[in-house]
Amino acid sequence: MSSSFRTQFPGYDVLAKRDTPSWNAPSREAIEKRLHEVPPRRFLSEEEWRILEAICARLLPQPDRGAAAVPIVPWLDEMLDEDQGDGTHYAGMPPMREAWRRGIRAIEEEGRAHFGAPFRELPPGRQDDILRFVQQGEVKGTAWDGLPAKRFFTSLLLAQVVAVYYAHPAAWNEIGFGGPASPRGYVRLGFDRHDAWEAEERRER
Repeated sequence: MSSSFRTQFPGYDVLAKRDTPSWNAPSREAIEKRLHEVPPRRFLSEEEWRILEAICARLLPQPDRGAAAVPIVPWLDEMLDEDQGDGTHYAGMPPMREAWRRGIRAIEEEGRAHFGAPFRELPPGRQDDILRFVQQGEVKGTAWDGLPAKRFFTSLLLAQVVAVYYAHPAAWNEIGFGGPASPRGYVRLGFDRHDAWEAEERRER
């Protein structure tokens, strides 16, 4: 679980808590699933999957991880397959599954509209430009008709990509998160306080 990712918590490994009083059996089971039972593709088409992989690679680049990169698209696909969002439906937005399918396709087409090539075929800098255009609502493609680009980007795409990433223990290591609070719980919740079993932050001078 160690990573070369630059962090203020070097050497910290949240999985060292596996057999301590910090975690109970349900916590261990949930974390093992997150680590070792990556879901297969069930909802997205193969093309949609590849487009979304390219999008996630720009929203949350993981150049230091290599083969140990946190898998994001499989968990998004599982969420869509099970139709399990956060329970929020925004005015003017189609249902969640439709919004994701349309949004993914619209981003791919936005590459053609701005730079003459699909999103996946653009260099990283141009892909970043496309995502900024979508974030700001400066879109040209007709695929966005009935799908507010800014709302899709902020409330669905970015929110869920970040949520999936920080549900993974590798991301917990980077931010010093202690993982589930069951059954031990966190006691010292005041500003700049931490429990003895939490990670020690090391600041560069």
